[in-house]
Amino acid sequence: MPIAVGETVTLADDTTHYLTRVLRLKAGAQLVIFNGEGGEYKGTLKTLQRRCARVLVEHYNDVDRESPLVLTLAQGISRGERMTYTLQKAVELGVREIQPLFTEHCDVRLNNDRAEKRRQHWQGIANSACEQCGRNRVPVIKSAQIALTWLEAQLATKDAGHFKLVLDHRANFTLARLEGNPTSVTLLAGPEGGLSDHELDQAIQAGFTDVRLGPRVLRSETAAVAALAAVNVKWGDFN
Repeated sequence: MPIAVGETVTLADDTTHYLTRVLRLKAGAQLVIFNGEGGEYKGTLKTLQRRCARVLVEHYNDVDRESPLVLTLAQGISRGERMTYTLQKAVELGVREIQPLFTEHCDVRLNNDRAEKRRQHWQGIANSACEQCGRNRVPVIKSAQIALTWLEAQLATKDAGHFKLVLDHRANFTLARLEGNPTSVTLLAGPEGGLSDHELDQAIQAGFTDVRLGPRVLRSETAAVAALAAVNVKWGDFN
């Protein structure tokens, strides 16, 4: 949604509900809003009713909180709150794009209609996570793919500045031992039960480097989040 200084913007229904029911704001409150395309706008809440909130946009701030490291998370779909947690924390940790994957050990099965509804739900989680952490560019949640199909497409992705990593607790290398200074990283993580041996083999053939995080076996939601944090420390904006 385009936003311009001097305009009065009508907020989305879910945002209106949050302002009225959760924050319990009143007309005249100062707000910061964004449209996901970069920058943020300061304004005054002019109208706040049960089903309608309107903000007068008064100032634009060209702030950028994106990491210089372009991060993509390819995540095996896990159940319920585990997937929600992974998505929330991935957004907070600066991921630009999230690719959900149906893996051989994935317990979640969705037809096309349900898969699209789930994607929209996940996109909403990403939007809310941006609001919480102050990001003003919203990561894209891609349509779910079968892991092996997605890995076939990765065969053509060859760039010296792009690292492709797959998490495997049996791997010989840790992140700390990897050399180089990538400008982008794709991280592949499995669901509950991890990736199958066949999927790991296909990942290696597609140019992924298998890495472990330490001597312990981490849960799926812990592994992805820990790896993203470690990548940010090594190459991103945590250093």
